[in-house]
Amino acid sequence: MDAAVIVVGAGPAGLMLAGELRLAGVDVIVLERLPERTGESRGLGFTARTMEIFDQRGLLPRFGDIETSNVGHFGGLPVDFGVLEGAHQAAKTIPQSQTEEVLEAWVGELGTDLRRGHELVSFTDKGDAVEVTVRTPGGDTQTLRTGYLVGCDGGRSTVRKAAGFDFPGTASTLEMFLADVKGLDLDPRMIGETFEGGMVMVGPLPGGITRLILCERGTPPQRRSSAPSFEEVVAGWKRVTGQDISHGEPVWVSSFGDATRQVTQYRRGRVVLAGDAAHIHLPAGGQGMNTSIQDAVNLGWKLAAVAQGRAPEALLDTYHDERHAVGRRLLMNTRAQGLLFLSGAEIQPLRDVLNELIGYEDVSKHLAAMVSGLEIRYEAGGGTHPLLGRRMPDLELTRADGRTTSSTALLHPGRGVLLDLTDNAVLRNRAAGWADRVDIVTATGRPAPDSALAGTTAVLVRPDGYVAWAAPGSHHDLPMSLERWFGPAR
Repeated sequence: MDAAVIVVGAGPAGLMLAGELRLAGVDVIVLERLPERTGESRGLGFTARTMEIFDQRGLLPRFGDIETSNVGHFGGLPVDFGVLEGAHQAAKTIPQSQTEEVLEAWVGELGTDLRRGHELVSFTDKGDAVEVTVRTPGGDTQTLRTGYLVGCDGGRSTVRKAAGFDFPGTASTLEMFLADVKGLDLDPRMIGETFEGGMVMVGPLPGGITRLILCERGTPPQRRSSAPSFEEVVAGWKRVTGQDISHGEPVWVSSFGDATRQVTQYRRGRVVLAGDAAHIHLPAGGQGMNTSIQDAVNLGWKLAAVAQGRAPEALLDTYHDERHAVGRRLLMNTRAQGLLFLSGAEIQPLRDVLNELIGYEDVSKHLAAMVSGLEIRYEAGGGTHPLLGRRMPDLELTRADGRTTSSTALLHPGRGVLLDLTDNAVLRNRAAGWADRVDIVTATGRPAPDSALAGTTAVLVRPDGYVAWAAPGSHHDLPMSLERWFGPAR
């Protein structure tokens, strides 16, 4: 084998997956067609759940000072994300180019073999391995052999097409422009503004750059072989808003539509998809890149365990089971937001009704959690504990020797964590057979009386930060949960 896993695509999903695999000690090659990063901002900012994920890997400090905000929206209707208790605030102005730069440096430190200028030509799943043909920067071809091939190569995924994944959904009905421009002094429209002729968004970025998004109602989608011109953006902006932005200096311009598609399965044999290769949608609420990163974190530790022979393939099947459902809800909420945001006056009564409902805290919490990635609950064997299948909250902890840590810091190595909160030697002994892949930590914490952790004596946390077992309240016993998620005891 040239590598246990080959990842195609060095965007946020591909880099995050490579990092997760390397944390587990898996040899990974990342193939990237482009010779260098584009520097384009595209995805902008992090949702609350992605902030938590980066915190769980100790990556947040690498982004420097992060501007955060609780101001959000659902389809252009303001929502106070501050109603989400115990969550990170969302990051608003981190461009995708910086995210890729940070992740590339991280995976490089972990020893990832990143091969830029290497383009996937074809591949064959041989049953026991995948043979991959690659075009090198010099134009030659080479054949690589890997245990698993993962397509993180975007909405036009070569891996998805070549493997024959079904990709049902709806085609684009409109075209929108996205542009980063210098030299403009426009009032911010962070959650967008609707005009008779369409919708615009304006957001300030670092370095004196302004992010513009324009949707001119009635504009049909176009098949483009190159990016639209800035003149097209200027003309459309003038028609919709009446403002002249022709004096601006474009940094880059792109276009996108509202196509909505999802593959019917995230894995076929030894070929797996993650991120935009598995789902495309209107980028409402900035969820696309964030969901893609979360796909990678869900997949990474599972694929590593299977590739290393520590767990059966049934563990890898849970990647589809869990993330396909998340992707399905992502497509649902972005389509709903598109209708609210981009339709004409005929939708105004619906906007008015929903705006009234958002005034109720339970509705605001529901919508904010949906867009932030905090509503997710995976199947965890049943039980009454409120955290089963949900993300583990950050909990300050004190070890027996007096050292302080937190449930978030314990996840930095990307391993499972069994947190013993009552110094239970019997519990630790039952988990001893999994100590090679699960960190068994005895500590005390002081959760708030109304916290979901109040009264909890022990909790098993998966490497992706989700609770697999908790006591009291899990229907499965501890060894059963450990074997399900981490393979047989050694």
